Amino acid sequence: MNDILDAVNAVTRSVRAKTIKAGDGRAIILERSYDAEVKDVWDALTSAERLARWFLPVEGDLRLGGSYQLQDNARGEVLECEPPHRFKLTWVYGEEATEKDVSEVEVSLHAEGDATRLVLEHAAVIPDEMWNQFGPGAAGVGWDTSLVALAWHLRGVDFDPKTWEATPEAKQGSTRAAEAWGEASIAAGEPADLVAKQVAGTTAFYTSG
Repeated sequence: MNDILDAVNAVTRSVRAKTIKAGDGRAIILERSYDAEVKDVWDALTSAERLARWFLPVEGDLRLGGSYQLQDNARGEVLECEPPHRFKLTWVYGEEATEKDVSEVEVSLHAEGDATRLVLEHAAVIPDEMWNQFGPGAAGVGWDTSLVALAWHLRGVDFDPKTWEATPEAKQGSTRAAEAWGEASIAAGEPADLVAKQVAGTTAFYTSG
């Protein structure tokens, strides 16, 4: 098995219902371990300089109550922050976003000896038509890419998502991640025919072009 498939398969995924401020929604949860201490992982997640080397450039005030803007991506506010173990923030796409479009991302870090277990939860109110077309992989595959990038960064390798996304390796990883989110949907009780449609839609979205 190659490195990208190993990295994708290192993640544990689950899906559950969750009520957030925007309303009754769904949450996707990703968990994986890193060979790095909690303080190092925390710094990689919260330092603007380091985020630009594996995730995206970010502007704003990365403190409790502060707001942030990811370059050409999401924006939001820091709702909760407990260094170096946990933070929670709002996650908003687009200038025309309404209250229903405000999702929430929570990350927690847990020491496992000299390693760190990361748990990422992204909860959102998702229209049924979008859920039926893509399922949890719509956001999940994107987060999978981020967790791979973080692993490389913690090993000293910088990562440019925009360059990497067009590579055959990225498409192979996205295909496997979409399948894995389908497996998480089945485990959450979704019918197999709907899950097959979700996996096909997510795979096409991340691998076309």
